[in-house]
Amino acid sequence: MIFREAKTTDIHAIQIVRHTVKENILSDPAMVTDKDCEEFITQRGKGWVCEINEEVVGFSIVDLKAHNIWALFLRPEFEGKGIGKALHRLMMDWYFDQTHEPVWLGTSPNTRAEEFYTRQGWKKVGVVNNGEVKFEMTLEDWVNK
Repeated sequence: MIFREAKTTDIHAIQIVRHTVKENILSDPAMVTDKDCEEFITQRGKGWVCEINEEVVGFSIVDLKAHNIWALFLRPEFEGKGIGKALHRLMMDWYFDQTHEPVWLGTSPNTRAEEFYTRQGWKKVGVVNNGEVKFEMTLEDWVNK
């Protein structure tokens, strides 16, 4: 298992992972373009991937400009192996090294993702994006979790 920063050459593999998920499925796969991915990992923030046998099996991307977790996804067959937690830690440590602003995310309610973020210390603060649960994490919460 190798964790590393995402590169633009990873975008095709990132898109494959994004389209294999069973929850938080995009209603229209064309909504998230390769150009979007490139912008988020090169200009707006940073991304990380996990590789197993030279295959990207998970990724995370944080948007430093909007103070938002843009993505954290794994191929379903690699869930429950600590990959999501490791990608989350890399992303959050980097984010709070860059800024002390709180970070937020939205995820579908009653999903494994909602449970995951709750276990990682995120606080539910409302609703966003057509009914998604809005979570927030402060630097203090991250340091003290």
